Amino acid sequence: MRPPAAARRVWAVVPAAGRGERFDSTLPKQYAALAGATVLEWALRSLLREPRIEGIVLVLRSGDARGAELAAALGDARLITASGGASRQESVLSGLKRLAQLAAPDDWVLVHDAARPCLPPGDVRTLIDALAPGSCGAVLAAPIFDTVKRERDGSVSETVDRQGLWRALTPQVFGCAQLREALEQAALAGVTVTDEAQAMERLGLRPLLVRGSPFNIKVTRAEDLAVAAGFLASAEAGRMASSMRIGQGFDVHAFGDGDHVMLGGVRIAHHRGVVAHSDGDVVIHALCDALLGALGEGDIGQHFPDSDPRYRGADSRMFLREVASRMRAAGMRLINADITVLAESPRIAGHRAAIAANLAADLGAPLPSINVKATTTERLGFVGRSEGLAASAAVLLDTCDAK
Repeated sequence: MRPPAAARRVWAVVPAAGRGERFDSTLPKQYAALAGATVLEWALRSLLREPRIEGIVLVLRSGDARGAELAAALGDARLITASGGASRQESVLSGLKRLAQLAAPDDWVLVHDAARPCLPPGDVRTLIDALAPGSCGAVLAAPIFDTVKRERDGSVSETVDRQGLWRALTPQVFGCAQLREALEQAALAGVTVTDEAQAMERLGLRPLLVRGSPFNIKVTRAEDLAVAAGFLASAEAGRMASSMRIGQGFDVHAFGDGDHVMLGGVRIAHHRGVVAHSDGDVVIHALCDALLGALGEGDIGQHFPDSDPRYRGADSRMFLREVASRMRAAGMRLINADITVLAESPRIAGHRAAIAANLAADLGAPLPSINVKATTTERLGFVGRSEGLAASAAVLLDTCDAK
């Protein structure tokens, strides 16, 4: 597991121990074939693409070798398995007990149905982003727009007011210890809850509703597979149509005391240093901002704030490697990066190859995809007066599986 990135880390539990009794097949629905994979693989995919999720507990039926093999085949160290119970409620509890060996009691845990293969990755990000200090948790949901009827003896007994009605989806996210307490109390009372939010409601808590995609359907019957395949095909077409992402970044640091500057991870002798919280590497800082911009994940200051003592004097290559990890988790790869250093001095002509090699290594990109150049400002402005130096970066990303 990766080291903690925040005070309250985020984990996930995916109950997949059900037999799918309403699913017209001898095969449990989580293993039904869907668009070149299984329903379960699709359900896990969006969680695995979210870099803020520290680990995922996949809860399987005892003796389920297929699920264990699938987990191993996915090749992500964050994915671990646990044995489930006779009901979904028991399986989630089992997953939480396994998670207690890894997570802090107040860490967040996402619970996602193994039979929901159409979860958009953006909905996972939105759900996590909605969590705030003091929150008891949040639920992905979709408002109901259809007219709703109540049935009695096979006939309509009344039309239900749909105002304020939402369909509960998954994932749903709550504090690890609090969710476990809620589920255990429901079990002791002999109450079967149909989702985690219902258990929390029994404690008098009111989770936040976070609007999610109405296409995040649950596969319950065999005919739902065709619907899910249609949604996935549509999402894939949209993704391919807009797979390329452009980002740009800029960083500047004033000169200060010192005998060198860091540019692209290369130590370059100079009669001045830079004023910075970390090592002040403007090349890497600009590149990180460009990559984060292309990913739609804010800027370097949000991820590595200069108020955090952990980053005092830090090697900026650590930042770049973390951003590269986020890029890969989002299913993206670098097509090319174009970086410009703006400085009267030092001259970087003799260092460009080493800078490009460092950046390519940290990004896992081919060396020709990195271009590094430099310019002056014709002695204009703060750069021209040799008060500091700056760098700009532009990147183009594409999906890893794009042709």
